Amino acid sequence: MLPTLKQLQYFVAIADTGQISKAAQRCHVTQSSMTASLKGLEEVVGASLFSRHSSGVRLTEAGARFLWHAQLIEAAVKEAVAAAAVEPVHLTGTVRMGVTETITAYVLPSLLPAIEQKFPNLNLEVVEHQRQDVEQLILDGNLDIALLLASNLPERGHIDCQTLLKSSRQLWGHPEHPLMLADRVELADVAQHDYILLDMDEHIATVRKYWDQYGLSPRVRLQSRSIEAVRSLVAAGRGIAILSDLVYRPWSLEGQRIVRRVIADKIPSMDVGLVWRAKPVLQSNVSALREFLSVAMKEVMKN
Repeated sequence: MLPTLKQLQYFVAIADTGQISKAAQRCHVTQSSMTASLKGLEEVVGASLFSRHSSGVRLTEAGARFLWHAQLIEAAVKEAVAAAAVEPVHLTGTVRMGVTETITAYVLPSLLPAIEQKFPNLNLEVVEHQRQDVEQLILDGNLDIALLLASNLPERGHIDCQTLLKSSRQLWGHPEHPLMLADRVELADVAQHDYILLDMDEHIATVRKYWDQYGLSPRVRLQSRSIEAVRSLVAAGRGIAILSDLVYRPWSLEGQRIVRRVIADKIPSMDVGLVWRAKPVLQSNVSALREFLSVAMKEVMKN
């Protein structure tokens, strides 16, 4: 006997929220229905997927392994539904698209299937570089288009940029961290606690900008180029971090929970944008891809 899709969806909702009651609200069902679904799923799987604690539930080792597969199944079903609704376009030729590491890790896995479904005959060449290198390749005509963090892009009259997504930055922490339980959190409060600093895709330069605006600096305990390392350290209670909702996941690789909350002070969003050379006029296939991405990006990230 295999789990039903509904059981998998409910399981993912519990994993995302960390509480059966919140998962029930999210899925618009009663708490008893959610509990019954989880019990039935654990019987089918033959393992306990969550352990209970004072503030909710926590993934067991078996649950953490199962979550990865459940998310893949849910994503595959969504892609199948989307594919049925997409009318393919006969677009040919080659389009060279540049990306930065954040885009590769958190945007491309969902975006590429949508592009392939819409333009099955288009040869899309994707290359990853640092933002400055991508910009220069666009200027030199060696790339047709690029997806990158537009919030880091300097004012350049010879490059056009269309912002596709604005992702809020919030405070990440262990569920029992004092700031996660406080009524209100300001950047000055964050400065009093150990901070885990991500060194990825010009993130440090962005951090310095908004901290400097308030005359503050984070108390950096550890710094890493690996977002999974940052996630694990935060989940283990080793420090807190301010990161974008785009890269948020409620669990570390070890199955420990991460929660997030809004900071009272104004923190800039992480903006993902589409960039191309202002002149000459774009080729028809590049123009068609650009128009599609402006719509598809929002829909893909919504899922």
